[in-house]
Amino acid sequence: MVAISDTLNKSPEYLPNQERVAVLLMGYGEVESYEDFANYNEQALNLLTAKFAPVPTWIYPPLAKLLALFDRHEWGHKHDDFISPHNSIFEKQRAGIEKNLQSKWGDRVQVFKAFNFCAPFLPSQVLEQIKAAGFEKLLIYPLLVVDSIFTSGIAIEQVNKALDNIADGEDHWIKGQRYIPSFFNEPAYIDLMANLVESEIESSLVSTHLPSEIGIVLTNHGCPHKAKGFTSGITESQALYDLVRDKLINRYPLISVGWLNHDTPLIEWTQPNATQAAKNLIQLGAKAIIFMPIGFATENHETLLDVHHIIHDLEKQHADVSYIQMACVNDHPEFLAMVAQWANPHITELISEQGTTVNSQTTNHHHHHHHHH
Repeated sequence: MVAISDTLNKSPEYLPNQERVAVLLMGYGEVESYEDFANYNEQALNLLTAKFAPVPTWIYPPLAKLLALFDRHEWGHKHDDFISPHNSIFEKQRAGIEKNLQSKWGDRVQVFKAFNFCAPFLPSQVLEQIKAAGFEKLLIYPLLVVDSIFTSGIAIEQVNKALDNIADGEDHWIKGQRYIPSFFNEPAYIDLMANLVESEIESSLVSTHLPSEIGIVLTNHGCPHKAKGFTSGITESQALYDLVRDKLINRYPLISVGWLNHDTPLIEWTQPNATQAAKNLIQLGAKAIIFMPIGFATENHETLLDVHHIIHDLEKQHADVSYIQMACVNDHPEFLAMVAQWANPHITELISEQGTTVNSQTTNHHHHHHHHH
């Protein structure tokens, strides 16, 4: 046993490159300077909106600038110069997950963060660092949005573009890859979501409300119903909601999914949205409403500002109802430990398997093969 632990804790210079793994933790990133809004929006339009909105690409730059004006008004004037905590929380997640993984693997594993829309942590920039550090095996791990099938597809899109651009020579520098698409059905995550809701009820509402008077809105990342043939994450998000609801509903019967949609014209979004979900529960007799984000792992402007607006509007119509806005799981120690745990089997495979050499120069010469049965 001693020999094994010694091997695991050796520093990288004593190990072949292929026995090390870079974990690429991926989130959206959010602007920390209002000057970056237009650039951020243009990248988001190109990567996300283009897959479901019938908008011509030439309109993206002026549309991004127009949206930036709305963003500046929203964050600056309406919310006292709000700066999103997303990036700093994501760094805490990265550091915590790396600490958990290195307790098992030592320096053989390093965790890097990449943001879809924010320099200097764009996937292309971070993959350059990973290559320069001598890593040849990569675990791609989107973390922000739990549905991950649609939204994490853009992570793969960006990684593939970056790997195309930083290939050198005939043989590709990446010798092994794994991908964790989502954790929507992981029992540990389901249990944690339910436990957080129950703890909040115990501390805030149990002495003042009957269980049947407590409404729980489990908020998910909104999904378009039609996304140009892409699967948009509705199936996974719905399954996540069902699993968490089943843990709670025998004690607290008033539960609804609440989708945090982007109000894009001409797009059919998942329903009920979070506002309608709360109204439905109030109609059924809820005297307190809890908003718990289950579809987001990291706090961002949707979980903070959008839910704040929803509660503010509901208070005008239903002033006699109490409202609680719960936080995302963020850097909860139990969550960081389970995220590392989910990565371990993939790291084991990457470290133990012999690297595969891919000659990217020959891929262009393959022709269509049709197999007759």
